[in-house]
Amino acid sequence: MAKWGEGDPRWIVEERADATNVNNWHWTERDATNWSSEKLKSLLLGLSVENEDGSCEVTEVSKLEGEASINNRKGKLIFFYEWNLKATWTGKSKTGVKYKGTVEVPNLSDENDMEDLDISVSLNKEEPETPLTSLMKTKGAEKVREALGSYVGFLKTEFTQGMILPTANGVAKPQTTSQSKAKLDKTQISSSGSGTAAPVNTGVKIPTCKFSMRETFLTSPAELYRVFLNQEMVQAFTRGAATVEAERGGKFRMLDGNICGEFTELVPDEKIVMKWRYNNWPCEHYATVSMQLLDRSSETELKVECRGVPDSQEEQTKEGWKRYYFQAIKQTFGFGARLF
Repeated sequence: MAKWGEGDPRWIVEERADATNVNNWHWTERDATNWSSEKLKSLLLGLSVENEDGSCEVTEVSKLEGEASINNRKGKLIFFYEWNLKATWTGKSKTGVKYKGTVEVPNLSDENDMEDLDISVSLNKEEPETPLTSLMKTKGAEKVREALGSYVGFLKTEFTQGMILPTANGVAKPQTTSQSKAKLDKTQISSSGSGTAAPVNTGVKIPTCKFSMRETFLTSPAELYRVFLNQEMVQAFTRGAATVEAERGGKFRMLDGNICGEFTELVPDEKIVMKWRYNNWPCEHYATVSMQLLDRSSETELKVECRGVPDSQEEQTKEGWKRYYFQAIKQTFGFGARLF
């Protein structure tokens, strides 16, 4: 997971604001083009799919043309992004034959729904026909769509930190888009270390929500319990440094400090309850996350209930759990099972 410091040129942004622009209330603009270019490449490179015919992987982003910016007008964020990109995919059949093709996306923009995105997959002209082309047109295209959706989500959370600050006499307005629909706002937990400083505590009360999720893992409750409580295993599936004090009242911190909290109840192999927060939430605001591990013979059903999540962060938090917990754990430890 990349950790960008203030000196990293990818984090240099162009901002315009006057000296009286308290809490960025009037007008602030950020150029997100360079940051977006790096983020899109990092999300696309290495994407892979496979089936009984072989495997395919995105190995190069050969064209990335466009721009992105964010405007803050009276506490509302207005997003603009427009990209035309082309990538190379490489396939390998079960017999070891290699193939090459392209993926083109001409219309990634704030004016289009992610589900309406035009993703064109083709095999290079000199290559012989292969069923791997069909694999890329189906599962591969869907993986690309998910990655581009992640970019939009990161743009709305990771890059926008600090553009809207809470005020002492009101609730900070949630981030909104000018033309994008809410279904685009699917965001994963941020992996950037640039926003690890705690926000200012202004005593703002915020509206919250609750939701629940279920996931199935091909492992035992005891082993899945260890995944969440063992520091080395947490570092393995988050692919970074982490601190985990596996006891009641013990603290945890992961994903470059973007996720932290405290264990409030631990029932070995059965239940984990914790105070949990995402770093860009208002200072000292925690959600309560309860995880129940249910033995389903050859697999374990995980029931996750989240209470006290800021309303504006509901979809982002759901998608974050799916990607950085559920999917990451399955990929790292081989506990793969279908999502539902």
